[in-house]
Amino acid sequence: MATFTINQENNSSESLPSFSLTISDSNITTIYSDTDMQTELAKNLIENTNIPIFDQKDGLYTRITVQDNVAFFHKWFGHGTTLPEILVQFELQHCAKKPLHTCSESEIRRVYFAKYFMSAPESMVFIEPIHGVDIKTTHTFISMLEKIKAHPVPVLILVANMEHALLLGDIPYKLQHNGLNKIEIADEDAMEEDETPPPTAFDHLFKIPAKIDDKIILFDPLEIDYIESQDGKGKIVINEESYLMDSTLAEIEQKLNAYGFYRCHRSYIVNLQKVREIITWSKNAYSLRINNSVQSTIPLSRTKIQEIQEKFSLK
Repeated sequence: MATFTINQENNSSESLPSFSLTISDSNITTIYSDTDMQTELAKNLIENTNIPIFDQKDGLYTRITVQDNVAFFHKWFGHGTTLPEILVQFELQHCAKKPLHTCSESEIRRVYFAKYFMSAPESMVFIEPIHGVDIKTTHTFISMLEKIKAHPVPVLILVANMEHALLLGDIPYKLQHNGLNKIEIADEDAMEEDETPPPTAFDHLFKIPAKIDDKIILFDPLEIDYIESQDGKGKIVINEESYLMDSTLAEIEQKLNAYGFYRCHRSYIVNLQKVREIITWSKNAYSLRINNSVQSTIPLSRTKIQEIQEKFSLK
């Protein structure tokens, strides 16, 4: 177990609320916040704890090869897994001979993951580990987390993306100015049993309203990529833009069912016509890739995987 405490005595930031959080060594804990608050939290942890912060900013050797980098840290930390196994585990075998400075951002990130894994600390804090990387690198990080959990080691991950918090965390939290609050994830098995399918009938619904300042914008349902829950209300997402609604997900779900929308997760409703890919990260972790300009990914509940495969006639 590891306990992180942000209180009045060690909190020099006016924007960071006081809280205490105990991290289990058998679950991955994530904290979702905006980038400013994330920066303040990371700064506080660096100043007030001895727990290593993994933010992909510490040194690698850019002029030598990927394999030489990994070999150096393998020897430095005295890790028990063989070097060839480490290269394969972190999908580095095909770029092993490349000088690091010629590698892609995703390849470099996997070298960082290998370094962090071999350091084998007693507790770990990651900052934005899968931001801006490819699917292979995300999959590699999730596989690494599974190995870390087996030891076990307390792990905290700071992210500014709700989907990443839900994908990576067994226990996700949301940090706001009013404090740290757990993102409630219902027992999905029980929810499946109790859930009554929403009606497909609708009355005079052609546009979905959302607010921008004092204006009300009306959206055609078919142009919406997905709707995300934010502070109990829905947030319409179209490409890189988002628009807050007055309705909850439960309220809007019934109205959008007739337009081909689907409740893929407790916190997300997706336009099935916009789904490009079903991604399997592990046996209990799935995402949907959206066919929009930014190729968004949103979580898919494990209890929904069979149902959504049936909707796309994949079974």
